[in-house]
Amino acid sequence: MIMMTVAFLLGLILCLLFGVPYIDFLRKKTIGQYVKDVAPDTHAQKEGTPTTGGIFIISAVIIASVIALMLAQKLNTDGFIILLTVLFYTIAGFQDDYLKIKGRGNDGLNAREKLLRQIGIALLPVLYVMMTNPDAARFAVGHWVFDLQKWFYPIAAVFIITGSSNAYNLTDGLDGLAASTGIFSFMACALLALFNGHSQAAIISAAVAGALLGFLKFNKPKAQVFMGDTGSLALGGLLGTLAVMGKFEFLLIFIGGVYVLETLSVILQVASFKLTGKRIFKMSPIHHHFELIGWSEKKIVIVFSAISMLLCVLAVLMGVIYG
Repeated sequence: MIMMTVAFLLGLILCLLFGVPYIDFLRKKTIGQYVKDVAPDTHAQKEGTPTTGGIFIISAVIIASVIALMLAQKLNTDGFIILLTVLFYTIAGFQDDYLKIKGRGNDGLNAREKLLRQIGIALLPVLYVMMTNPDAARFAVGHWVFDLQKWFYPIAAVFIITGSSNAYNLTDGLDGLAASTGIFSFMACALLALFNGHSQAAIISAAVAGALLGFLKFNKPKAQVFMGDTGSLALGGLLGTLAVMGKFEFLLIFIGGVYVLETLSVILQVASFKLTGKRIFKMSPIHHHFELIGWSEKKIVIVFSAISMLLCVLAVLMGVIYG
């Protein structure tokens, strides 16, 4: 628990320290966000806001994690695999952001290219877990134990990590939304990983929560910087990776409850329009729906963050009681 606190504080301090010079650099180079025409009209004012803030978030996370793991004498292969995974996802996200900035629009990697990269990166932690944990394919939910079989578990685990990456990415559409909900999600991961005996995952999770709290200073409305796909794809992929390596895959439904809701809103919207020609929501993901019915960004972020906090508390309680 002490090293988790150290990691949290290091992540917070480093993100605050890295943020100012990096944002200044982006402004000088005029590296800003391009807003989609389909976005709500209120988003037009966000045009040109510096993006790729995920660079200094992940930098803070990696450095804070390495220092805390070294102090705890737990810098082993588990920690290395987790950090390598998030680094690869950061590179993939940065490539997507770079193409958008270069093309002066919102067309980065196409859906197939992005998905293939996400799946390829997800295979790293999944195969590692399969090789090092003979019970990887088994997980418990209360008194029930499920065995997904060794041939199916890798498919399910890759789906969890890839789905988490995309779900977090969908949520990153309002100032402070992904960061504020992420603080609670990663703190829940830290506690669950610690409870399950995965101290490396716990320390890294705490570092992420701290870094996101620091990032929130720059990302709260009106945002000075966006994390971009550089941050959102990486953090979402990391969330899924922590659940797989920390063996609390089922609880990810609650830990990432807001991200599940955002993803379901997109799926339902597309399905409804294709089948009936009608839309369920004014716009998806669902945070845009609430924008269009008159909610302010600040109100949406507060409500969604409160929901995330409650669901994360529930996940931790379930992990402690039924773990």
